[in-house]
Amino acid sequence: DGITEVIDFNHPYWSSDRILASFSQTIPITYGVSIYNLSLKPLGRSFHFYSIALNITGCDLVVYSVKENDIQPICATVCPDPEITEMMAMHTCNGFGCCRVDMDSYANTYQFKLVYGQNPKNTRVRSNQSSQLWDKISITTDGFVLSWDMGDQSACAACVSEHAGCGYSYDAPFFMPSGNGYLCFCNHGYTGNPYISHGCSKGDKGIIIGLSCGFGILLLSFCVVLLTRKWKRNVQKQLRKYYFRKNQGLLLETLISSDGSANEKTKIFLLEELEKATNNFDPARIIGRGGHGMVYKGMLSDQRVVAIKKSKVIEECEISQFINEVAVLSQIRHRNIVKLFGCCLETEVPLLVYDYVSSGSLSQVLHADPSDGCSLSWSDYLRIALETAGALSYLHSSASISIFHRDVKSSNILLDVNYTAKVSDFGASRLVPIDQTHIVTNVQGTFGYLDPEYFHTRQLNEKSDVYSFGVVLVELLLRMKPVFTSESGTVNSLSSYFLQEFKDGRITDIVNPKVLEEATEEEINGVASLAELCLRLRGAERPTMKQVETELRTLRAKRVNSSQADPGSEERMPPRPIARGTRSSRQSSAMESGKRVVRSGRSERSYRLEGDWESSCHLLAE
Repeated sequence: DGITEVIDFNHPYWSSDRILASFSQTIPITYGVSIYNLSLKPLGRSFHFYSIALNITGCDLVVYSVKENDIQPICATVCPDPEITEMMAMHTCNGFGCCRVDMDSYANTYQFKLVYGQNPKNTRVRSNQSSQLWDKISITTDGFVLSWDMGDQSACAACVSEHAGCGYSYDAPFFMPSGNGYLCFCNHGYTGNPYISHGCSKGDKGIIIGLSCGFGILLLSFCVVLLTRKWKRNVQKQLRKYYFRKNQGLLLETLISSDGSANEKTKIFLLEELEKATNNFDPARIIGRGGHGMVYKGMLSDQRVVAIKKSKVIEECEISQFINEVAVLSQIRHRNIVKLFGCCLETEVPLLVYDYVSSGSLSQVLHADPSDGCSLSWSDYLRIALETAGALSYLHSSASISIFHRDVKSSNILLDVNYTAKVSDFGASRLVPIDQTHIVTNVQGTFGYLDPEYFHTRQLNEKSDVYSFGVVLVELLLRMKPVFTSESGTVNSLSSYFLQEFKDGRITDIVNPKVLEEATEEEINGVASLAELCLRLRGAERPTMKQVETELRTLRAKRVNSSQADPGSEERMPPRPIARGTRSSRQSSAMESGKRVVRSGRSERSYRLEGDWESSCHLLAE
């Protein structure tokens, strides 16, 4: 075309008429100017855009595509956090400080209109921002492709080398109305540049040049890969530092350093450590999902097996409270409470690292399928109830600061290899100053275990945990879930069902047959009476967890003493190891008993869940 010279040429087909190019431009923001124009047009008459992708970086922009008289918005940006750098915004390019424009319409020219500052809210706070994204608009490409041909010359006029020929350009019909664009190539057996005199030749020269070019491209690609990886690592490092500051990591470090005992017990883990422990959070390592997050099993570098909890999103206003709770909970050392080793603050939502408890939860054992052959004796269940009560009593009154669990349930009572109880999941817990008896919170807990008084008053106190523990005691006696469905399809509350039967004096009619077989009448009546006290609607009428622990300890001591006095009773009370083979028939009998009681009860009686809330409403109205 009189302007462009072809200086190198390799293969005449397909990729030979493609040129990979790059582009960047910076437009400074001028005060009072809100509209900026951008025009892209290739140099020379032989070049055409094949495809192009633009990354447009800036704050509060709307990008329009201009085609003749048609103007269409194609992407927009919002103002990110001031700490987000231009590099970080370009890395994600998801609308926060950067948006992406993909064009593949095979046009010769692209016209864009960039409108700045259309959001009044962003414009008003501009003076308070320090982000570099406010001062300019940056336009870059990940790379775009140019197509070229010899479309405006007579046939083969540009093929000046001997032993050269020409053919139609593969892309010319897309760009030229006549469709007569062409490319030059060396004849078979010749290599070189057909666009220059004596450019096509035989021999090994072309091979040497090809190998040299190939090696150079390989070396360049290797360098690009290394630089890209280094850039990504730097971006990830900046993000981790950002999240650490956002999640109050400095505050937790201060709390740890100010407490000598906590310094040895609490650790702030690096994200790299936990990724290695869980094989980059492999889904196969997931051991639990709950209302507060997801739990992974992992192994630390010191061979400790841990449970790593990825919580759901925490509100920014709650982060300081979360850090304080981590500092306090990590100091708790009780044989029946799951140990909290520390946390990781380098992610958007902090990760918690707990000791791993291997034998599942009390709920899984209580409500296991009969075919699993998994069961514990009544003596074991009584011991687990005592251990759980002791742990809750410790949290309420013996720890350095009172802690209300707020989500006591059988699935949060874990069992270790010896089936020792471990209270877990403090995601809903709240710390309470020593001089306060309750706190006002948003209602949180699990339906079926939730204290009706707390549900209506939003005043959380230690008696809320007592109510939930009372439901667990009923589960142990009846082996039924806290919310169950009758044959008629009605959803029922286990606590309401139990209280009505207890009031009518028919407790032995609803207790699980296996419990009737192994427990004494005194134990059944004692646990049932204790559960009834815990389930009182008025919190003031419920016992404290310390009183519950004392009562269960008395029942447990009597059982141990009677077992020692009558060795033959061990046959009626299986030891701690899991019993096999006999559970299926007993469980079937238990389930039939539960169904029979609900089905054959008086038709006018209802144990609907609404009964709990209706009763508590009436109570609070008095």
